[in-house]
Amino acid sequence: MDLAIREERPGDANAIRAVLEQAFGRAAEADLVDALRASGDVVTALVAIEAEKVVGHVTTSRLDAPMRAVALAPVAVRPERQGRGIGSRLIEAAIAAARAAGEQSILLLGEPAFYGRFGFRVEAARGYACAYAGPFLMALTLDPAAPMRGRIDYPAPFSALG
Repeated sequence: MDLAIREERPGDANAIRAVLEQAFGRAAEADLVDALRASGDVVTALVAIEAEKVVGHVTTSRLDAPMRAVALAPVAVRPERQGRGIGSRLIEAAIAAARAAGEQSILLLGEPAFYGRFGFRVEAARGYACAYAGPFLMALTLDPAAPMRGRIDYPAPFSALG
């Protein structure tokens, strides 16, 4: 099937919520996306479309950081469509959008073995003081002039995510 990636539209909200709830098996990530939208923290929100249906979603949100930076989270694909490269396409599109917007860095919490293929590195995030610092906080540096140290704060809605 042909896959298209595009910016989310207001009419996609229910389908996005369904994708998030199915992918994560709970409502917390869908609630996070709703809260990020409501707080104005969303920078980019993309959907993957197959046969005119939303099958995947990714969001980036503004970080309070010593450089222009976004958080990439969450990424979700309908369970029956997982393992087919849809999540990878969404991540690549989100990275391209961040680069085009002049972002200097992208941070995420994730599995290094998976996200490493996109250039994210745990080592690149080690210099940041962050509530989520640890073995799964990763950064992709888009601008070599970006500060590699300093405090990073995620948008407030992330604190409600358990």
